[in-house]
Amino acid sequence: MRLLRRGVLPGFGLTLGFTCFYVSLMVLLPLSVLFLRAATLNFSQLWDILREERTLAAFKLSFGVSLLAASINLVFGGVLAWVLTRYDFPGRKVLDALVDLPFALPTAVSGIALTSIYAQNGLLGKPLQALSLKVAFTWVGVLVALIFVGIPFVVRTLQPVLEELDPDLEEAAAILGAGQLETFRRVILPGLIPALLTGFALSFARALGEYGSVVFISGNMPFKTEIVPLLIVTKLEQYDYAGATALASMMLVIAFAVLIGVNVLERWSRRAET
Repeated sequence: MRLLRRGVLPGFGLTLGFTCFYVSLMVLLPLSVLFLRAATLNFSQLWDILREERTLAAFKLSFGVSLLAASINLVFGGVLAWVLTRYDFPGRKVLDALVDLPFALPTAVSGIALTSIYAQNGLLGKPLQALSLKVAFTWVGVLVALIFVGIPFVVRTLQPVLEELDPDLEEAAAILGAGQLETFRRVILPGLIPALLTGFALSFARALGEYGSVVFISGNMPFKTEIVPLLIVTKLEQYDYAGATALASMMLVIAFAVLIGVNVLERWSRRAET
């Protein structure tokens, strides 16, 4: 029986031990050190740091723009995934490969590119400036950068689910007299909800921690375009390590809570679908 159950990898005990060791070394240990460093502050000191006007403005911008960017990616990323999955057209493979470009492109390079395009004398910034629309060095520029880095998460999460959808169900709905909108709402959308929630969560989490692509196009103006990661770096440059770790710990807790909430919603949607 042992010979029959023997797999390619070593036994369960060895692989589980290696997994726990690797996760502890690469994830749990750094996060524990972060919390321990933040624990050097008492509650009143921590509260004073978090309630500063500059801190509150940075948190408001980071979470507000990240939520808006993830929502936009959810819509347009879903449309892009649908087009890449359901239609065959010249250049589809090239477009499919370009979706992964934000993964491979260094964030600093994408930030410089977006700033050059949306600056006042840029390719898109100049005509937008003529319409009294300013993108670079405003919160809109932060939004553009976060959309750019977050859209691949939605597309790549939805594509496998769309490919596994049975076309016979759509044909059956059409035979029974359902219109295109009703077919999408009752047949296609329920199967996409878990993937949509996952893609939204990944895009939101990615936008929440983005730094490189935002630091160039935002202008880094306190109370206007300063995000929390930039504020953390600023505190590190000022040798305020306790304040930086306090902000980082708060960001970690909030991001972890968001991911847990989305996972709970995803499980609930799968149970409801079943």
